[in-house]
Amino acid sequence: MNKLSITFLIGVVTSLLISAALSTPVMAKTIHSERSLYRNILVEEKNGLRCLKFNVRSTKTQQSCMLVDDPQRLVFNYTKMLFSSLLINPNPERILIIGLGGGTMSNTLHQIYPKATITNVEIDPAVIKVARNYFSFFENDHITAVAQDGRIFVKRESIKKQQYDWIILDAFNGDYIPEHLMTQEFLQEAKNLLSDNGVLAANTFSVSDLYNYESATYKSVFGDFFNVRNNRNSNRIILASTKPLPTNDIIAARAIELSEKLSLFDVDITEISRQMTSTATSQDWPEGSPLLTDQYSPANLLNLKN
Repeated sequence: MNKLSITFLIGVVTSLLISAALSTPVMAKTIHSERSLYRNILVEEKNGLRCLKFNVRSTKTQQSCMLVDDPQRLVFNYTKMLFSSLLINPNPERILIIGLGGGTMSNTLHQIYPKATITNVEIDPAVIKVARNYFSFFENDHITAVAQDGRIFVKRESIKKQQYDWIILDAFNGDYIPEHLMTQEFLQEAKNLLSDNGVLAANTFSVSDLYNYESATYKSVFGDFFNVRNNRNSNRIILASTKPLPTNDIIAARAIELSEKLSLFDVDITEISRQMTSTATSQDWPEGSPLLTDQYSPANLLNLKN
């Protein structure tokens, strides 16, 4: 049996274990709980799956999960979908992640790109502490965690004319993306941080009531972008760049080059590449949809329904 076949079988077994852990009606054990300045934080464990959860007004949401016995294995499909960014820039040297969670994305990226500089920005110092203590969040001279609002960090980096090859927007307050990280003004500031080959990846939702507004806002700042979606979850990854989007042939060639490297983390980049659609050929929101701005925010839109 060759290496790829073994990796595939390991991935199948791991997926079954994750599914069992998420669905088995066994009471999860709470191994840590605290009230931070921003939210109630819980760390729960069940069948070897450890999850960070935010208990907010409307629901208790999973922010990050880790297999205790296989911490490098990515659990959520959306984190795997984020690797579609590498089909636009396969060799990022400076990476910025807004929203730490358990730090699993940062850990994985360090294993793939050990020489890359990774900056994790998280508004809640308590989340950083929990990531270190319960999710093996790794830091060294190349990997740092900054306790700061993502909007403030991006503004300051923009003033200093810093550049990043890959920006990941993955901040959630427990209900949805913080409204000040969705506006046209913020996205323009984030765009200013992209290097010549830089790519921005945003984790959003395909079932959100704000879908049309988000889409129109991203296009107003970046022009055409890629949507990455599958039928296994409701997440949508938006991929945007300062340069024209690569052709299908380039994407296919890069998927082949990255396939073996990413398969070690149960990321099927070839399949993910097939889940990418360009808004240049498939725009699925109405023309003239309102833009999200600092004056016209998601909170305003939701309040209109009450």
